[in-house]
Amino acid sequence: MNKLRLDDQVCFPLYALSRQVTALYRPLLEKLNLTYPQYLVLLLLWETDSVTVSDIGERLRLDSGTLTPLLKRMEQKGLISRRRNPADERQVTILLTDAGRALEKQAMTVPVDLQTSLQLTDDQLVTLRDELKTLLNQLASIN
Repeated sequence: MNKLRLDDQVCFPLYALSRQVTALYRPLLEKLNLTYPQYLVLLLLWETDSVTVSDIGERLRLDSGTLTPLLKRMEQKGLISRRRNPADERQVTILLTDAGRALEKQAMTVPVDLQTSLQLTDDQLVTLRDELKTLLNQLASIN
């Protein structure tokens, strides 16, 4: 194994895969007028509404410099509302609006359509997801 050969790197297939999968999401999310990061925020809020900005950043592994403009755009679209905590003005809670909640039903086909594009069985998809989560958690524990 040549440690400086592109085909022997672990970073390149991860990078290329990430770009390819995000590209597969693009047409699916365009139908919903969403970007991929907006979709991730909504996935989180559909699981648990009323989440602080810091919790969203932690779950999605995004810094506030990336997250704040993203959330502002989502608020302008009418998908979320932002509320400051009266006890601590620095803490902002994100809530789904009715429009944000309604989008959940429309988004139900996105994971199915993506899985079809990837040509993976349910078992293959679960195995891949679990292996990627394990690697991600291992890397997170290093930082």
